[in-house]
Amino acid sequence: MKISNTFLLRKLHQITGVVPLGIFLFVHFFTNSKAMNGEKVFNGAVEDIHHLPYLLFIEIFGIFVPLLYHSVYGIIISSEARVNVGNYGYGRNWFYFFQRVTGVFLFLFVFFHILNFRFGLIPGLNQTPVAGNASLAFSIVSREFSIVWVLVFYILGIAATAWHLGYGLWLFVVDWGIVIGEKAQKYMLYVSIAVAVGLFAVGTNAAFSFIRPCGLFPKALCEGAEKKGVVEPGKTGKF
Repeated sequence: MKISNTFLLRKLHQITGVVPLGIFLFVHFFTNSKAMNGEKVFNGAVEDIHHLPYLLFIEIFGIFVPLLYHSVYGIIISSEARVNVGNYGYGRNWFYFFQRVTGVFLFLFVFFHILNFRFGLIPGLNQTPVAGNASLAFSIVSREFSIVWVLVFYILGIAATAWHLGYGLWLFVVDWGIVIGEKAQKYMLYVSIAVAVGLFAVGTNAAFSFIRPCGLFPKALCEGAEKKGVVEPGKTGKF
């Protein structure tokens, strides 16, 4: 019997991907989007997170433990999966294939991301963790994203994350019997794809906001940095 077919473990894998990790991702992207308004606003958002009560317990039991389980079990599912897109090129077969591919990529990406920004342990890159250094948070990320390959790698990570969660929502509501019927499932698939596209747009714009005021949007759409005493990306002078 395949481990990936174990009912309870599979249900736990689905629920951890949607409830703690899905919610965290939306909050994480929202917080990162505050970089659109510059260094002061983003650093203030990071500082607010640092002041949350029981933050360590939230990180361990609300993020790291569910993430570890979801990632490891996801790798097991991928290793036991039978890829048949070559024989049956249906849309949902490709969607399932991309779900497995993005899952494996995200296992590596998230590991890199945590070491890089949470702990500052990537040799040759960032050596200052964002955790505990809220006043330097914007500068840390801005310096990293000024390196082209790092920015490209993170955009790929955002794309993989957006698809994995978006299509994961569809798998969740269908497998749990929340959406029943072919027509309803078809509409839910459209919603899931829209969620994935929206998350990718928000996440990508947030990433560019660390190297350009307001990200990919016109600067006029964001609050004036000069009125807030905010230093524009690349002009912080902290490094």
